[in-house]
Amino acid sequence: MASHAHQSPTAPTTIDFDSIKNLTASEAKAVDQLIINELSSDVILINQMGHYIVGNGGKRLRPMLLLLSAKALGGVSDKHLILAAVIEFIHTATLLHDDVVDDSDLRRGKESANAVWGNAASVLVGDYLYSRAFEMMVRTGNMRVMEILSKTTTAIAEGEVLQLLNCNNPETTEAKYLEVIARKTAILFSAATRLGAVLANTPAEMEDNLALYGQHLGIAFQLIDDALDYKANQEDLGKNLGDDLAEGKPTLPLIYAIQNGTESEANIIIQAITNGNREAFNDVYAVVKRTQAIAYTEQRAEEEAQKAIDALNILPDSAYKNALTLLAKFSVQRSY
Repeated sequence: MASHAHQSPTAPTTIDFDSIKNLTASEAKAVDQLIINELSSDVILINQMGHYIVGNGGKRLRPMLLLLSAKALGGVSDKHLILAAVIEFIHTATLLHDDVVDDSDLRRGKESANAVWGNAASVLVGDYLYSRAFEMMVRTGNMRVMEILSKTTTAIAEGEVLQLLNCNNPETTEAKYLEVIARKTAILFSAATRLGAVLANTPAEMEDNLALYGQHLGIAFQLIDDALDYKANQEDLGKNLGDDLAEGKPTLPLIYAIQNGTESEANIIIQAITNGNREAFNDVYAVVKRTQAIAYTEQRAEEEAQKAIDALNILPDSAYKNALTLLAKFSVQRSY
């Protein structure tokens, strides 16, 4: 950690996400402008949906990670800005496809795109965003960038399919589940931080450490998302509580509760996962609570966040390194 000696012992334990965000505010604005420019198509529906999704906000965490890692290594170039937009496009495409697969009607507290325009349009606009992302990354003229991002999108697709295979399968193990989130979620975090290093032409060790940071951060982030599905209130979360359950997703709190509950408790959850039953939410919640499955999930997330922080040791001290450290802490302390 950078010098924190000046902080009093009563320093706030919650980390101010906005102050981290401010460190890349001007670059983020340029990325947003780039996103809007690149979304312009003479096909009206693409414009409408594109602006709806992008305007729907979200934390813009992945582009921010790319920008922070770039700044921690010396600065942000035009190519960094392009790739920050590319990462956000890939992320948005996966959300569009995800919401169709999951049949979700809420995304970040608003109607999901598929709820507004239907599944067919969502799938096709998701495809458009992927294609646009590849078109943009070619502009960097960097084969290494192309290699990283093409491997990343392949891994995400594999993660999506693996998740589909685990759906309604109560026999999913913790290891299998972690494999899904490593591919489906963490790999895009990892690509974002790695690309910051690649464009800065750092030695391989630096690049690998930044990729590790992103990977562990992404897993921590997803595990907390899973915990919040049984903990947050709906306004904070921006999606319906119990969505994971209704989709028959065996997330870590459920996997742990099955293993640590009594036989009848385990059966409640096994039935709920097998049938994708939101009605069982209260019964399931009681078991999750009694087995302390949320605490276990949070503890696993904290271990991942710590691994992320350790990977940053290689970076020279700076406000940006400190921000990356704080982001890892934020990922496990957040309530939304």
